[in-house]
Amino acid sequence: MPGGWEADALVIFGVTGDLAQKMTFPALYRLERRGLLDVPVIGVAGRKLTTAELVDSARKSIERAEGSVNDAAFERLASRFTYVSGDVTSPEPYPRIAHALGGRRRPLYYLAMPPSLFAPIVDELAAAHLVAQARVALEKPFGHDLASARALNRQLNQVLAPEQILRVDHFLGKEPVIELEYLRFANSAMAELWNRDSVVSLQITMAEEFGVETRGSFYDKVGALRDVVQNHLLLVLALVAMDPPVGPSADDLWDKKVEVLRSIPDASVHQYVRGQYDGYLQLPGVAPGSATETFAALRLEINNWRWEGVPVFIRAGKRLPARVTEVRLILREPPRLNFLPDPGQVAPNQIVLRIGPEPGMRLQLSALSEESAWRLVPLDTIFAHELGEPLAPYERLLYAALTGDDRYFARQDAVEQSWRIVQPLLTYPPPVYPYPVGSWGPPEAAELLAGSPPWQQPWLPGT
Repeated sequence: MPGGWEADALVIFGVTGDLAQKMTFPALYRLERRGLLDVPVIGVAGRKLTTAELVDSARKSIERAEGSVNDAAFERLASRFTYVSGDVTSPEPYPRIAHALGGRRRPLYYLAMPPSLFAPIVDELAAAHLVAQARVALEKPFGHDLASARALNRQLNQVLAPEQILRVDHFLGKEPVIELEYLRFANSAMAELWNRDSVVSLQITMAEEFGVETRGSFYDKVGALRDVVQNHLLLVLALVAMDPPVGPSADDLWDKKVEVLRSIPDASVHQYVRGQYDGYLQLPGVAPGSATETFAALRLEINNWRWEGVPVFIRAGKRLPARVTEVRLILREPPRLNFLPDPGQVAPNQIVLRIGPEPGMRLQLSALSEESAWRLVPLDTIFAHELGEPLAPYERLLYAALTGDDRYFARQDAVEQSWRIVQPLLTYPPPVYPYPVGSWGPPEAAELLAGSPPWQQPWLPGT
């Protein structure tokens, strides 16, 4: 597909689902309010609704997300909506979708649907001659392991060219993830520290204080490794560790990310700890005696010139003490400072990028207090205070998809490399350890860091 592609319509499959209600409608409203939305919006789902009922549902979801609604902006958005109902796995609704498109030839089809429906929907669109100049955005997950990811891609490529497929991972639309690229390469002070000469270890934490709640039947088939590590956190690691892109294109950026992923050996089952929080087995939808992990911690290596010998530790879990996602680089300790009253070893400096909540960056330094005691001195920057309120992830991703900006969408080779890295952990899962609600996971996770600085207390808002 040639450069400069822009959508002339947006078709949302699964428009009555949770994702549309919680994320898509508010994102479309914000784009409308900013004057960035200029295409008709066609909603498709199985429920029997009128367009007026869809508009009413959209307004309620926007009110829940925004607190209030600008009537003029919402009326403009409402005027764009059309609703088509039907079984998307049969030919029946596609002539009506074509009619709603009204001859527009460059639609963006956004599939907010289970992955099992991706290929059937694309096949029906092709049979109705609706994909020649279209693009298709798919919500993760892209398969459930390496083999299924490859199989899905083969199915889609029977109908679509690779450049017609956009793989949506909302983490790639988060402002601090995007900002990391600029912080690293636009600041010599950062760039000079970002390698094995300065960094002794790298920690990535994604903690959630809430549990699986009512999503037991879904989550029990997925687990923490598939849910957030294989996609969100490995793609963040690729951005953290990559070398500078050679040019401004999406492929230039993804070439460097894939280089990092290719340099990561397969994860070792002996460097992987799984946990399950107390009470998980009592949740509705969870299989009796389930061994699905709600916590995952692993150690990885990056075998390239920049990062050789620097271990990477990743942990993610539910029902932990707080909700926070961060990347932490722990720098090498300085030499013993014999000229000072207390020549003891100074704590190593740290660079922390908090992805959420309240995204920001912390530089942790050491200083000597009036009492001749070492103290940690954090230098903090909160991005919203310094850079302004960012676009929400789905707002950014929808706008990028509509305007042909591919930088924020995962490339297939990156998806396959991510699955390749974790595949041994899926094939030969170790035992799952219980952990108390409100803890930082099973104590066995601490053993992964033997010989390296221990897990650090995350930087929480207000601390």
